[in-house]
Amino acid sequence: MNPVARPSADCLDHLVRNARVPIWLPWPLPLGWVVTGFAYAGDDRTGGVAAVVACSGPSPLGGGGEMLLVAEEPGVGLGARFAGLPGPDPGDGLGVGAPHAKIEAAGHPTALWSLDSPDAAVYVGEAKGNWMWAILWPGSAGVLLLEDLHLRDLRNYQPMPDLPYGALSPRLSAEPAA
Repeated sequence: MNPVARPSADCLDHLVRNARVPIWLPWPLPLGWVVTGFAYAGDDRTGGVAAVVACSGPSPLGGGGEMLLVAEEPGVGLGARFAGLPGPDPGDGLGVGAPHAKIEAAGHPTALWSLDSPDAAVYVGEAKGNWMWAILWPGSAGVLLLEDLHLRDLRNYQPMPDLPYGALSPRLSAEPAA
């Protein structure tokens, strides 16, 4: 993962210019939520093969909540790494049975399946040919996905919304779980 800086419009512009994958953001943001960081995996030659947007705000069940939205090409493993899961991809259980949540991504209904994680609510699906991860802390913050979330791909969103920024998420600046 590339070095992470304090979230700003300049950081977002850099990510938009370099990402080969969607840059997912719930827009409008849930009430009281702010953007707390951006990150990507990749290099200047090939571009970002994974993109992360961090947000935080009040959890629907009380207290604070954090959410990472990860879009990545298959085999990259950044979403699994943040979720504390082994391997680069979600595994065999994805897509088996009815989805556990549905959100709108780029105007399309998108199914998400819940994965077991030690300390987070982890949901994974597919959108625009890439993995889409929603990782929320604490686990109870996962009920946020029951709200009417509309994810926008910021690469295609013009004019760029005036985002409220907060302090850099420690989840991005710390080494993800192994």
